[in-house]
Amino acid sequence: MSDITVVLPDGSELSVPDDATVEDAAYEIGPGLGDDTVAGVVDGELVAKEDELHDGAQLEIVTDQSEEYLDVLRHSAAHVFAQALQRLHPEAKLTIGPPTEDGFYYDVTNVDLEEADLDAIEAEMVEIVEADYDIERLERSREEAFERYDDNRFKREILEEEAADAETVSFYRQDDWEDLCQGPHVESTGEIGAVELLNISSAYWRGDEDNETLTRVYGTAFESESELEDYLQMLEEAEERDHRRIGQEMDLFSVPDVTGPGLPLYHPAGKTILQELEDYVNELNREAGYEQVETPHLFRTELWKQSGHYDNYRDDMFLLDVNDEEYGLKPMNCPGHATIFDQSSWSYRDLPERYFENGKVYRKEQRGELSGLSRTWAFTIDDGHLFVKPEDIEAEVREIMEMIFTLIGQFDLEVDVDLATRPEKSVGSDEIWESAEEQLREVLDSEGYDYGIEPGDGAFYGPKIDFSFRDALGRSWDGPTVQLDFNMPERFDLTYTGEDNEDHRPVMIHRALYGSYERIFMVLIEHFDGQFPLWLAPEQVRILPVSDDALGYAHRVKNELDGFRVEVEDRDWTVGRKIREAHDDRLPYMIIVGSDEEEAGTISVRDRFEREADGVDPEAFRDHLEAEYEEKRVEPDFLDE
Repeated sequence: MSDITVVLPDGSELSVPDDATVEDAAYEIGPGLGDDTVAGVVDGELVAKEDELHDGAQLEIVTDQSEEYLDVLRHSAAHVFAQALQRLHPEAKLTIGPPTEDGFYYDVTNVDLEEADLDAIEAEMVEIVEADYDIERLERSREEAFERYDDNRFKREILEEEAADAETVSFYRQDDWEDLCQGPHVESTGEIGAVELLNISSAYWRGDEDNETLTRVYGTAFESESELEDYLQMLEEAEERDHRRIGQEMDLFSVPDVTGPGLPLYHPAGKTILQELEDYVNELNREAGYEQVETPHLFRTELWKQSGHYDNYRDDMFLLDVNDEEYGLKPMNCPGHATIFDQSSWSYRDLPERYFENGKVYRKEQRGELSGLSRTWAFTIDDGHLFVKPEDIEAEVREIMEMIFTLIGQFDLEVDVDLATRPEKSVGSDEIWESAEEQLREVLDSEGYDYGIEPGDGAFYGPKIDFSFRDALGRSWDGPTVQLDFNMPERFDLTYTGEDNEDHRPVMIHRALYGSYERIFMVLIEHFDGQFPLWLAPEQVRILPVSDDALGYAHRVKNELDGFRVEVEDRDWTVGRKIREAHDDRLPYMIIVGSDEEEAGTISVRDRFEREADGVDPEAFRDHLEAEYEEKRVEPDFLDE
């Protein structure tokens, strides 16, 4: 028997027999680690401890102290749900039940479930957890597996597609129940400290709306009841901050059925915020030497074939026939920018050439995945594309990352940074991909960034650095990105003349500072709970006259604040009601004026934190507003001074 070599997280190598499993390798490292092994991460993928290794595998051992342990526990919780469901509803047919970032779900069919049924299923789950059944992995022949699922076409389809060449497949058993599954799982059901079923929705089999509709049950699981309680409390707060609810309350946007799914309409207040966001990023772009361009909403599909999107992205595109020619709404802006670059001749002295566009794009997401502004059919990317000499890649990537961190700091958001590597479906040679990934890694390492690896999550044309926003509740959302592309310049035959008077191929860098306006808008609505900083607030100041006698002075004060978004509350309400209404409307500032203020030529200022100041000079307040707006402070701070 020959040996193979696996690479450990610290870069050291470990020699093991060629049929060694993850658990075998753990025991080679040390008996204690072997005893504690729950699963493994091989080449970035979470696998069962019984899985065999291959030569050159990147191996990380997972124990109950590992970050990945919660995923394993939640996968087991999904099985506990399925067992409980079939105890109460034997007729139910199972499809798939993976862990998710926040818990797990299981898609089922042949059973009618309502929210009211979840309590009984959850109670049965608790009994299974308390019984502490061993979770045992079994290997069965593929033929036997087919026989076991002779009445479940979903499991048979999994066997046909994902185990077509396998002689055996794995099952996991607990008590008298078992399920086809690759794992990994914890040792016993008793390791699941706390479970909660959350809600029910519908889902399409394999996420394809042409397939059968299934019932999806969402749940979550933790190692302890206290962790579960913290999570449920976070969910309550998240519901309070839900951008769809706040968007309706503040009249920011709507997604009415009559216009079509995933096609948001922005109302005046929402467009005001979006315009401020756009103006800010346009300023950053121009300061960094970008030139603004514009491309149409659709192109002939010949362009998408040339760029590679047609072969790699066609299923996500909106295609239409126009006079017997096929056109496609653009899912990305990059082919248009590459075409603009191709219309001119370039010298090495001209590069880098930097374009930016706030470009509307369209992607045919599954209807069941559309939700408010978090996932839409139509959205706008603050796109940038750079055409650079190969030797300038690292300098340009560094500058882009500085721009991204400047923007992130503006909103008091935290981010996670990840390097996304080559996906299974990609274009270009191994050499090009290895070079691109190494150059991005070099920037991250040399700048000392703390980053993770997202294996196989790169774009089809190149690797990327992804930034994920963390909001006030600690939730993570996709955001900015920096992507290297050695392939599109080749496909469009883009060239520049070098110092040697020969043609050379530029490198294309794709980048977005926000990611998309829809996503950042959603994040900011929930992050600020609708209480936007002054520069973003749709209404920045509201003037509240204490009586109709003060209306004239209120309008004179408004005129003194010309240039800001100021309204006078002239409804016949008490001043107390006016203050409550302004507070509920999440105003940064309100100004209260009456006869005393008019006589003294001053104003009384109140902010959203209910702090007050009397006898304020209107001109001094205007000066402060100008400074707060220009500095784009996160919170109103006039009354801190």
